[in-house]
Amino acid sequence: MTDCLVIGGGLIGMLTARELRLAGATVRLVERGATGQESSWAGGGILSPLYPWRYPDPVTALARWSQQAYPGFSSELASQTGVDPEWTKNGLLVLDAGEKAIAQAWAGDVGARLDLVETRAILQHEPGLNMPPEEALWMPDVAQIRNPRLLSALKVNLPAMGVAVEEYAEITGLVVRHGRVEGVETSRGRITAGSVVVAAGAWSGRLLAGLGYSLDVAPVRGQMILFRARPGMVSRIVLNQGRYLVPRRDGRVLAGSTLEYVGFDKTTTEEALAELSRAAIAMVPALADYEIERHWAGLRPGSPCGVPYIGEHPRVQGLFVNAGHFRNGVVIGLASARLLADILLRRKPVLDPAPYALVDRESIGCGAGVAP
Repeated sequence: MTDCLVIGGGLIGMLTARELRLAGATVRLVERGATGQESSWAGGGILSPLYPWRYPDPVTALARWSQQAYPGFSSELASQTGVDPEWTKNGLLVLDAGEKAIAQAWAGDVGARLDLVETRAILQHEPGLNMPPEEALWMPDVAQIRNPRLLSALKVNLPAMGVAVEEYAEITGLVVRHGRVEGVETSRGRITAGSVVVAAGAWSGRLLAGLGYSLDVAPVRGQMILFRARPGMVSRIVLNQGRYLVPRRDGRVLAGSTLEYVGFDKTTTEEALAELSRAAIAMVPALADYEIERHWAGLRPGSPCGVPYIGEHPRVQGLFVNAGHFRNGVVIGLASARLLADILLRRKPVLDPAPYALVDRESIGCGAGVAP
């Protein structure tokens, strides 16, 4: 029997499986499709919430822990697998000057580096910007990771560590007896396990239905486009009015993203393509000269306030959840996986687990909506 069974082969599931295996547990990961797809692959890989000061403290705590851990983690993964996740500290340039007061107050509270820069300095950071504002916010420590490469590295790393990975196995039900989980039923048969972790992103709520607790996680579609630009065309992560540009090392530039409540529909739309292209070219006009190489959509696991659920099911022993990371799965993934492993293994947790517990978020003043 496997010690720990992880349901979900996205970034959160893969990182959770890795943490549990590092602790010496036997681990099996089951994914209904191919590992490393869905929301994990579709995002931009920015290692910061877009407007970090808009999020509640529990998100900030996860992000700050992960940001400190990412450089070493990325280097270690590249060394072990030969696949470089391309951790790169570009810095984040926020052109929304109206965010100044709340951003500066937040930075002072959490100890983040944030500078107010004027037009000349803005153009030094990003010379190709069109009509930069008089003031902008500059966060020099913000990095990115190339999330498809990160996932490729993990796909190599997990089996090498001894994690059993099973793809294209649909979970048809959880096996629960006398208030304790005993495993899962899959399209290929039953798998028994001492503990089960649900890390299935936007699909997590469906898996837990009927167990006496409703997980408030729902799909939120995000569409993105990719410009095949030249290296140096854009050098910083740029954010303006909810739209952003992310430059990759090879010159490609990601532009994102939409925020759409359309259920489990991953269809791309011409309207989003036009709007994302317009917003990107408005920021950096030279992008108009380059081909839009790809246009895709992913489903984020939306949750109240954007605070993920990390902890044990309140009614089923041995059943754990690591889901609901909304727009920040990449940046808070390392801390989330570590915290889940700490809780499951009864270790001293790296962060206070209480804010992430499976409770009614209304009762802790989180409200019914999701963070911006």
